[in-house]
Amino acid sequence: MIVGLDIGSTTIKCVVLDESNHIIYSHYDRHLSLVTQETAKLLEHIHANITKGREVKLMVSGSAGMGMADRCSLPFIQEVYATRIAAKQFAPETDVIIELGGEDAKILFLTNQMEVRMNGSCAGGTGAFIDQMASLLDVSLSELDQLASSAEKVYTIASRCGVFAKSDIQPLMNQGARKSDIALSIFHAVVNQTIAGLAQGRPIKGDVLYLGGPMTFLDNLRASFDEILDLTGVCPKNSLYFVALGAALSATTPIDIPRAVELLTDPHASIPVISIPPLFTSQQEYDAFTARHASKTVPFASYTKEGVYFLGIDAGSTTVKSVLMNQDKEIVHTTYQSNSGNPITIIKEILENLYHLFPSLVIRSSAVTGYGEEITQAAFGIDHGVVETVAHFTSAKHFMRDVEFVIDIGGQDIKCFQIHNGVIDNIFLNEACSSGCGSFLQTFASALGYSVEEFAQMGLFAPYPVDLGSRCTVFMNSSIKQAQREGSSVEDMSAGLSMSVVKNAIYKVIRAASSDSLGKNIVVQGGTFLNDSVLRAFEKELNVEVVRPTISGLMGAYGAALHAQEHQNKSSTTATQDELAHFSHTVRQAVCRLCSNNCQLTINTFANNKRFISGNRCERPITKKSTSHELNIFKWKLNQLEQLGLFIDGPIESDTIAIPLGLNTYEFIYFWKAFFETLGKKVVISPLSNRELYILGQNTIPSDTVCFPAKLLHGHVQHLINRGAKTIFYPCMTYNIDEHLGDNHFNCPVVAYYPEVIGANMEDLQSINYLNFHIGVHLPKEFPKKMALHLKDLFKDTPLSQFKKASKAAYKAHEQYLEEVRKEGLRIIDQARIEGKNIMILAGRPYHVDPEVSHGIDTLIGTFGVAVISEDVLSSSLKRVSTDVLNQWTYHSRLYSSAQAIADEEDIHLIQLVSFGCGVDAITSDETRDILEREQKMYTQIKIDEITNLGAVKIRLRSLLSAIEQQEASIGT
Repeated sequence: MIVGLDIGSTTIKCVVLDESNHIIYSHYDRHLSLVTQETAKLLEHIHANITKGREVKLMVSGSAGMGMADRCSLPFIQEVYATRIAAKQFAPETDVIIELGGEDAKILFLTNQMEVRMNGSCAGGTGAFIDQMASLLDVSLSELDQLASSAEKVYTIASRCGVFAKSDIQPLMNQGARKSDIALSIFHAVVNQTIAGLAQGRPIKGDVLYLGGPMTFLDNLRASFDEILDLTGVCPKNSLYFVALGAALSATTPIDIPRAVELLTDPHASIPVISIPPLFTSQQEYDAFTARHASKTVPFASYTKEGVYFLGIDAGSTTVKSVLMNQDKEIVHTTYQSNSGNPITIIKEILENLYHLFPSLVIRSSAVTGYGEEITQAAFGIDHGVVETVAHFTSAKHFMRDVEFVIDIGGQDIKCFQIHNGVIDNIFLNEACSSGCGSFLQTFASALGYSVEEFAQMGLFAPYPVDLGSRCTVFMNSSIKQAQREGSSVEDMSAGLSMSVVKNAIYKVIRAASSDSLGKNIVVQGGTFLNDSVLRAFEKELNVEVVRPTISGLMGAYGAALHAQEHQNKSSTTATQDELAHFSHTVRQAVCRLCSNNCQLTINTFANNKRFISGNRCERPITKKSTSHELNIFKWKLNQLEQLGLFIDGPIESDTIAIPLGLNTYEFIYFWKAFFETLGKKVVISPLSNRELYILGQNTIPSDTVCFPAKLLHGHVQHLINRGAKTIFYPCMTYNIDEHLGDNHFNCPVVAYYPEVIGANMEDLQSINYLNFHIGVHLPKEFPKKMALHLKDLFKDTPLSQFKKASKAAYKAHEQYLEEVRKEGLRIIDQARIEGKNIMILAGRPYHVDPEVSHGIDTLIGTFGVAVISEDVLSSSLKRVSTDVLNQWTYHSRLYSSAQAIADEEDIHLIQLVSFGCGVDAITSDETRDILEREQKMYTQIKIDEITNLGAVKIRLRSLLSAIEQQEASIGT
């Protein structure tokens, strides 16, 4: 008899075949990380009940099977080859296999020569990812699949990483998006990750086979693959067991099962893992620790009818907290619970329960903070909305008047801020990764079958905490699995994960060089710090004693209550008991047609006739008024593009030069337009980017890690091809025009050479004239000769003098455009000063004008009543900035120059925009940072990509604006 074992990252699959290769036994179950124990149990069952003393041949496969097979001297076959063997036997006509496992994803191209594409250590877009998303929606996997069946729209959700996806999904949930729409969006995200992350440019076509648990059990996931790939794939019988079948078909060696079980259960067979010192070495040490932190508390009081009460609500990313406080700042009642994906329902229950417990309760004033701030205000008439940083700073000051640093670790957020002279001086926020947050621990606790509270307690006295470093959640999965295979206890892993949370916060978010840089007076808060293991790890890592209030998990809500008291009005608009009895909440989807963004809106309507609209990139859907763009240079730049008249809707004529609009083309289109039109050629460009354009070229993107603006180019080129373009011009440009701002004037490698990537990966370009030759615009004298040489076939019999004339026109048009940018920017500055408005430099690169890249961030900033300019407005005011780094990139040199240009300006601040994937941080110079800090300038980074959710960006911007206001108030006094 033949046994095939497929031991995957989350499940064990097994088949037993007879001599005719018929399945006589099969097994499929989750091993819950107990790999050796479950395997031993399974083999014992097979030996006792299936094979019954007959000779057995056995083969092991699977991502978790190699180490175990090696330790027990069992034969092993790599799972890709096992899959191929099974496919040849049971589905010989297959061209492509797409297999999704628990933490593994594979595409096998079988046509011609076999090629395999697999995910690395990241489990984004796999079964584990889908599990996490189902947990986030508080549904089972089958319910997630059922929800997707009734979806009406698809949101853009990242699947490269589970925590990135949470950053997209959580605001959608808090804004009232339908669970069914989110469910389908999750499946679409998995498909897009598979195509962009694994296929990486190779087309998926022909007969496609779907394998693995997610593909087998989730009908709507398969349907999403079919829809996006435009084909009909097949999920075969026994799809769960293809690897196990391939392993069985490869088995040739007789095995002694009892001996294998003996080796599996041998406690001395494990290999020790690297450990770190324990958190606590004795009960006495722990008792002293808890006594010290128990001293920082808030008095609790009983309810009295005559009292005056203030309500604070923290509608967080994963939980809802509330605090009812009396006039003396004593707490009367608190709640702390999961938002279950719908904060509105939870907050309604909280208010109803308050009125039930205290029938005569009159709330004098209320305030709300957190992700769900705005929708909660609209739903329940909450008096005040408070920026999260302000709420947490307010509560921290209540416990320590001279606090210097506050760190709050919540479910998916890390908020840190430094305080100087009683004012928030610097803000640190996790960008889009929650690897150092509460959900990080909760994910692993749930996977191991424990509550997060039980899991935390287990690590307090662990003798050998596992050294897991500071890594993202899905990468950490592999480390945890490895530690379990090598015999680490759950206690050791709990302690190791607590230390990992701390290291992520300190070294990835705060980026602290030492404890001294944070100050001596530190307040920690947030639900994660209720975990004594995390708190102890934080103190040990920084070698400093901190203050953790006993209401650590309620600090946002308590800060909101303090804010409500400080800003109380004569009466409150908070929903009464009668209003709650007649409360209603409806949600509908709509597409805004008030501008070219065509935003997909989620419209929440409540019984008080108030509405909350989300998904908008500007205020027009809310105000119904035209938003003024007079003080926004991004809108001016887009208008200049429109006025060129190069966008085209219909077919492209055969003798037209088509240019994709992306990367440096946003700035050089004026150059190329003048050049080719002088030579008598018509020029057209692809449209502004959108999600549909990205999807259009997604299947030809060869790299998952290249920046998003570069990925968009595939869609732009494909759009031009689909419109009938016969000549596409997209040259390689190592150098930019020398602006004399730095040590050199390179384009970044992606900008410089991406035309070659496009040419090598888009098959449709083979049938047209694709001009992607190398050209140096930094050499004006040589430029006409080189262009005449490269374009000799396109411009036959055109004299060199005509090329020189065209080149002269091109350089003039380029300089004229830059001069107009500077002139318009200075006009905006002058007008803003007349109106008394702050001015923001959105410092990035030319392609940040693209609405799909910037996500309308310029418009969002404009809604705060500030003027918006770009880095190229002021960069020319200084020539060559002195820095302590090699300053050789043209666009980065502009950032340095604009940063120094505002050092003495009281009303101009700088925000740096960075697209994910860009490997260079433009503001790295200590000298430039010192200039900004010395002159009390506000500097922050906002990373933007296709996965950025506008709700999170808006919270960050509000924190920034709040900090600037506090700084100016401090300077004024």
